[in-house]
Amino acid sequence: MFEDVTMIGGKNVLFVMAVDAEYGPHLQRLFTPLITGVGPVEAAVSVSATLASLAANGALPDLVVSLGSAGSRTLEQTEVYQVTSVSYRDMDASALGFKKGATPFLNLPILVPLGYHIPGVKEASLSTGANIVSGSAYDQIDADMVEMETFAVLRACQRFELPLIGLRGISDGSADLRHVDDWKEYLHVIDEKLAVAVEAMAAAIEDHSLNI
Repeated sequence: MFEDVTMIGGKNVLFVMAVDAEYGPHLQRLFTPLITGVGPVEAAVSVSATLASLAANGALPDLVVSLGSAGSRTLEQTEVYQVTSVSYRDMDASALGFKKGATPFLNLPILVPLGYHIPGVKEASLSTGANIVSGSAYDQIDADMVEMETFAVLRACQRFELPLIGLRGISDGSADLRHVDDWKEYLHVIDEKLAVAVEAMAAAIEDHSLNI
């Protein structure tokens, strides 16, 4: 077994996270993730390279899970949500007549649905981009929560025809961010709650209520 792939619920799963700060002791007892670095470019490079290597060795996972923290002005702080849809807020080719958020010449909707449901885990839509969103910047967001990697992970998964599940804990958004410590304040709580969600996912895979 490749070191980045973990057997969860009888399936080989690649867990993807941005940084070690989000990978606390509760998640550490469940899996070892691929740490990509921050942002859509780093996530795309890291996940694509890893999946290409796994494919070359006949060892592609059954499932990829993108997880970590997110910001939200409307959702409950420290709560964990599964991603129902993901969009790419950086893309804006509207000057050429394309809708904002639509990648030109790519046959994808602006909001790409993720078609899996973990029973008992709350749901929310997600926006991926390369910027930290805080304060009035939320006025420009057409999603429940924001982060910086999942859309890139999705595109890599689509290239290899792999299913993706997104899990995000709300670390910030109720107040303006002024320092990295504002983001880190509740990561220990999110770590514990993400672990509960991962265990719920494993149980759902095992009892076939989540058909991967």
